[in-house]
Amino acid sequence: MEFTKGHGTGNDFVILPDPDGALDLTPGLVAAICDRRRGIGADGVLRVVRSAKHPEGAALAGETEWFMDYWNADGSYAEMCGNGARVFVRYLLDTGLATATDAALPVATRAGVVRARVDGEVVAVEMRRPRLYDASTTHLDGLTLAGTAVDVGNPHLVCPLPAGLDLPELDLTRAPQFDPVLFPAGVNVEFTAPGAPVEGTDGHVLMRVYERGSAETLSCGTGACAVAAVALRDAARDTGVVAVDVPGGRLTVTVTDDTCWLAGPAVLVATGTLTPNTLTTP
Repeated sequence: MEFTKGHGTGNDFVILPDPDGALDLTPGLVAAICDRRRGIGADGVLRVVRSAKHPEGAALAGETEWFMDYWNADGSYAEMCGNGARVFVRYLLDTGLATATDAALPVATRAGVVRARVDGEVVAVEMRRPRLYDASTTHLDGLTLAGTAVDVGNPHLVCPLPAGLDLPELDLTRAPQFDPVLFPAGVNVEFTAPGAPVEGTDGHVLMRVYERGSAETLSCGTGACAVAAVALRDAARDTGVVAVDVPGGRLTVTVTDDTCWLAGPAVLVATGTLTPNTLTTP
C-alpha cells in the first residue's frame, strides 16, 4: 500500500492514494497506521478517492473530481478537517492529480465542497462561515471552563482561559469532559489565551486543542476558524483577520460575511510503502 506523509503546522496525516475506491480501509487499519510506535504515526488518514467512486462523495461528483475521505487516528470518521484539506490539496497538486489555476480548486468533504488557493508554501481553503450557536462548559483536571459552541462543519467548544491560568500549564493528556446532550457525536475543545498584536490582523489568539478521536494535536484548522470567530465576536466584529498561534506554528483565519478562509503552510515530507498485514494495535 503506497502512502505519503504530510502535515499542516504539525497536524500530521498519512495520505493513501485510492482513486477508484478499491482499498479495504477499516477503522482497525486506520488506527494501526496512525499508531506512533507500531505504525507510521499520524493524527489521521486522508484517503484520496474520486468523488464518483465514494458513496459519500458521489452526490458532489458534478462539482469536483476528488473526495477527501478523512479518518481520525482512532479509526472514526470526521466531517471536516481544515489542515487535512490543505495537505490534501498540496498532495493533489504535487502528484499532478490537479492543476493550480487562477480559480479556486474544489475538494469534496463530508461537510460539503471546500475550495483552495495556493501561493507558494501557503495553502488556503475556503470553508463555511463558523456558526456560534450555544454556550456550554468543559471540565478539565478539576477546572470548569465556560465556552462557546461553534459549528465549522464539525463541532467545537471554544474556551478562553480566565486570568491567572496559563495555556501551557493545561494538562491535555486526558480528554476534557463536555455536555453529551449538546455534543452527541463528541466535540473538539479549544483552549485560548490572547496574544500580542500582529500587524495586518484584527486579533491574535494562542490556542491548544484536544481533538475528538485524536487527543491533543499540534494544530487544528477548523478549530482555528472557530477560535477566530469567537475572538471577533468578543471584539464586537462580524468579520476580520485573526492570527491563531498553535503549538505547530501560525494559521491565519479570514472571516467574511459568507465564508471563512484558513491559510498556512502545508508540507509533504515522505513517501513509501506500508505492509498492512504487519500492523497491529495495542
